[in-house]
Amino acid sequence: MKHSNTRRGALQLGLKAGGVLAAASAFPALLGTAHAQGSWPSKPIRLLVPFAPGGSSEIVARSAANELSKSLGQTVFVENKPGASGNIAMQECAVSTDGHTLILGHIGTFAVNPFIFDKLPFDTNRDFKPISLLAKVPSLYVVNASVPAKNLKEFVALAKAKPGQLNYGSAGNGSAGHLAFEYLKMVTDTFVLHVPYRGTGPQLTDLLAGRLDAASVGAPAILAHIKSGKLRCIATGTKERLPQLPDVPTVAESGYPGFEMTQWYGLNAPANMPQAAIDKIAEACSKAMRNPLATERLRGDTAQPVGDTPAQYAAFIKTEQARWKMVASRAKIKPD
Repeated sequence: MKHSNTRRGALQLGLKAGGVLAAASAFPALLGTAHAQGSWPSKPIRLLVPFAPGGSSEIVARSAANELSKSLGQTVFVENKPGASGNIAMQECAVSTDGHTLILGHIGTFAVNPFIFDKLPFDTNRDFKPISLLAKVPSLYVVNASVPAKNLKEFVALAKAKPGQLNYGSAGNGSAGHLAFEYLKMVTDTFVLHVPYRGTGPQLTDLLAGRLDAASVGAPAILAHIKSGKLRCIATGTKERLPQLPDVPTVAESGYPGFEMTQWYGLNAPANMPQAAIDKIAEACSKAMRNPLATERLRGDTAQPVGDTPAQYAAFIKTEQARWKMVASRAKIKPD
């Protein structure tokens, strides 16, 4: 599928990938002075969120920002910067030299986009430093209540009996829901037709109306519909069962060991940020994600707080990139 003119325009921001490093290397003395002797942070911190306001990203970002503001002694303010599948915000963060700009990392921007875009104006691994994995949001596999499958095993059997006759919707090509279902198709060796939409809202409208058979959607958006009986959850993508859906088995439990599909959110910084500042933020993230008030709010949205170290987060990103590179290649996923 060809990129739209809009997406092309959004990605042509006037900077080549090499320009990111050039811009960053021009300010080493300035950064070294600004962060010397533990003076960081010396002003408010900007947290870029590469999505429009609303949804799980908003809850995770604002919960983290509120707690980090207390720990770091400076206001952490959230700035939504949507566009180009998150790449506009990613580039802005990558070239930032003020030493006080961070970005909310996401499965899409750090583990998927590097493999579905032909060219990006930054290097995802080289131009960013991992700080901490903040939270995971469960992906649920659901069907319309009219579909004669009570669980994943029955759905797989139905799909194998009717290859290409069942369909599933997503919020768009390259979206988390698209990847999640393609991953499921890959491990179950089934063929289910993909129907891309422009956003979760239109997709859910058709799913609830029965014009779609199935989908994989983040828990916060569909939990109420599952509880009302309009949708049936046939499996969760989590390692363990969800407290909100204790009777629904995981995909791994259903015969596919090692399967995990969750949307996730972390904290990343430009590559030029000093390691001392990275470590300071990571320590604050660990405390923030264990704060009872923050934890309660996140879990209320079915998000699972984490708050790990930079090394652990870096290893996690590497694992996720390997997983989604394989899925994107096999499914031949390209952005709209």
